[in-house]
Amino acid sequence: MKSRIIYGPILSRRLGRSLGIDIIKKREFRKNCNFDCVYCQLGHVDWKISTPSDVTDPVTTEEVIDGITNYHKKVDDLDYITFSGTCEPTLNLELGNMIEQIRQISDIPICVITNSSLVNRKDVRENLSKADLVVATLVSGNEKTFQAINRPAGGIELQDIIEGLRELQKMKGPKVAIEVMLLDSTNDYPVNSSDEEVGKLIEVLRYIDPDEIEILTTSRPPAEDFIIPVPETRLKEIAQKFDEELGRERVRLVLKGLKRKRSNIKHENLVDEVYDLILRRPCTFEQVVQSLDIGKEELAPILEGLVGEQKIIEILSENGTYYRPT
Repeated sequence: MKSRIIYGPILSRRLGRSLGIDIIKKREFRKNCNFDCVYCQLGHVDWKISTPSDVTDPVTTEEVIDGITNYHKKVDDLDYITFSGTCEPTLNLELGNMIEQIRQISDIPICVITNSSLVNRKDVRENLSKADLVVATLVSGNEKTFQAINRPAGGIELQDIIEGLRELQKMKGPKVAIEVMLLDSTNDYPVNSSDEEVGKLIEVLRYIDPDEIEILTTSRPPAEDFIIPVPETRLKEIAQKFDEELGRERVRLVLKGLKRKRSNIKHENLVDEVYDLILRRPCTFEQVVQSLDIGKEELAPILEGLVGEQKIIEILSENGTYYRPT
């Protein structure tokens, strides 16, 4: 089954109803990234792409514009058009041009979700500066913890990321939100929710000075089964500390359980749309229903068929049964 560049919309805790764009073609690998994060909802990376020059078949601007032109008008109430998916979008150096061209055909705000790996590069920062919102990941202020959680490709170092995020913020282009994914573990694996780690994160975030700081924990089954969510009481404690040190007006605690009224989406091929969504974002049955605005009686046989074809699998977690691509 060939996946499309445009997918969704996704109903997000952070961005509302967001139409996704995936700009690294998958070919023989289901997932392409320069990180292999222990908490990734898509599982392990088979092959890490280190730099943009390693991308052998990037999506073109023309492909993105064609996809957006044929898709986004089928959805009535989008909050964002978002570059994300199975790849790190900044690995495609056409990103800035894509954003500029989308603005010619749509007035919907544009977001880029990035793992921050390449923000030390000037060309990458210039591409990101064209967006309305950049959501950039930062999991630790300590190199050892960063390496343990994100497991980056060789040559990617935390201090370069920190300096790159500071420079991006100084450009005063897009709104810059730092996503802090807090984790716990069932063993002694290095995670970032201890008092020491939180203190270092606050120090680094004060230095970067982002517009917004989003605190959350994993809600979908992670790549490593020893990684578990931080309890809500601890999340709130950490959020309170961030409020005190960094200012309540820009700290946002993102909790699970988003609900929103249905949209009005014109469907053409529900099987492809369901698969494209799950390929980029593992979902529960109810999350697929809400995101794509389809009936439960329509969805059940589609999921059953995709499982039977071994395109997706069921993963059990404390938050329910998720469907993940194989």
